[in-house]
Amino acid sequence: MRTPRRSTHSAAAGASRTSTARRPGTSARGTSFGETMLGTVRLDGEDRSRPIRLDLRVTADRVLRPLGTTEAHASGRVRIAGRADDPAAAGQLEISPLARRRIRYRLSFTADGRRLTLDGWKSVNPRRPVKSMTVLPFTLHEDGAPVGEGTLRFPVATGLLPFLAGFRFPRTADVGGLMAPRWRGEPGRTEVWYTTVTDPATGTGLWLHHELTAPADGSEPYAHGWAAVFPKGEPVRHARFGPGKWAGGEHGFSADGISAVPGRLTGSAGGMRWDLTEQAADTPLFTFPRWSWRRPLLPAAQILPAARASYGGTVSYGSTTLQLAGAPGASARIYGHGNAHRWAWLHADLGGGDVLEIVTAVSRRPGLRRLPPLVFLRLRRAGRTWPRRAERSAVGWCGLGRFRSQIGLPTWTVTGRAGLRRIRVEVTQPDERTLALGYTDPDGAQAVCRNSERADAHVLLERWWWGGWRTEREWHLDGTAHAEVGTR
Repeated sequence: MRTPRRSTHSAAAGASRTSTARRPGTSARGTSFGETMLGTVRLDGEDRSRPIRLDLRVTADRVLRPLGTTEAHASGRVRIAGRADDPAAAGQLEISPLARRRIRYRLSFTADGRRLTLDGWKSVNPRRPVKSMTVLPFTLHEDGAPVGEGTLRFPVATGLLPFLAGFRFPRTADVGGLMAPRWRGEPGRTEVWYTTVTDPATGTGLWLHHELTAPADGSEPYAHGWAAVFPKGEPVRHARFGPGKWAGGEHGFSADGISAVPGRLTGSAGGMRWDLTEQAADTPLFTFPRWSWRRPLLPAAQILPAARASYGGTVSYGSTTLQLAGAPGASARIYGHGNAHRWAWLHADLGGGDVLEIVTAVSRRPGLRRLPPLVFLRLRRAGRTWPRRAERSAVGWCGLGRFRSQIGLPTWTVTGRAGLRRIRVEVTQPDERTLALGYTDPDGAQAVCRNSERADAHVLLERWWWGGWRTEREWHLDGTAHAEVGTR
């Protein structure tokens, strides 16, 4: 037994050293900005035009190139009077003002249960720079067929200053490097790659969980996981895969024909099959302190290689096949010694490029188990993350002012204050939309997680202003939040 175990750990360590060497530092910069456009649209079969409004957040993984072409991701809200109010619209921008003399928009959104695509471009003309850069004629398509036409305009008088002030050039990290395995062959470790997605067309939630477990007794590591779908109005369905042999990898999880690597998720389990593409729509989000991912000193740490992503492809279960296009979601990573004593987790795409991530947990370590749950809360709005440091929500200032949570089912809450802002989050996981699955830690201990990819969430963000608290933003998510509660 000793010789095979040494060779397995050595091989794993070699694979990890390769991965670490390929993981570049955070040095490049991207671009993000917000844009609002107003206009009218006439749908086929109607004798009048309807007002339309776009509120978008645009992100690119590089600084814009005026003389070249920049591909960017757009997400936000599309509103058509009496027809649509979709906060999960997503698509692409081609920004090429000089090379191709156009700025093209392609956005997918839902209107009256129909999946529509807005396709149009600003034709840049140096003789009329203001008009050509602010007027967007477009066509609406459904399944490739045109179903409406309209024109959007950028409101220069009221929108120019907020537009310019909203430009950000954040540092970016290599998503591929953050997806690479962290395990170096030590016993008593677990490593997780998981993905959560909402299909905007049907409201179905998707959960893909990939896990490497290295038992604490030094026996062979193994790979396993599951896939689950949460159809609207139907029972939750899931299928497990593994345990199988962990063969190591440079880019992500790969075992027994199932993979989760940068840009692609494929596999099958039971009667389920999935083949998805993944496109990062934001920069990484470190839910725990950034140093805890680089130096695994805490019992576990979690990150999102991209705070938001969009997904396309197919997911099949039973006789149903979902066709995803621009579906919002995210992939996340966990690395540590095992699961907490009890925990709760939330990922909420708030629309308009805003996202909220929460992990609150009680450690299994002696002494720490008696403490109340630590809260790691990260709210990203308009390209900025609050609180500024991840430690702030967990420990406050020398233990004072830390965020608090009440973990339970079907509802759990998180409250806290940092600076001039305070937040209250209430998450509800209805029993009929929740799946209970067992976890096995590297030391053999058992835990049960209760996960819902169609949870509800109410988020209230307030700001202290002129002697009192005033609502800054409020979000209500009905069946589009991703949440989990774990217990022993």
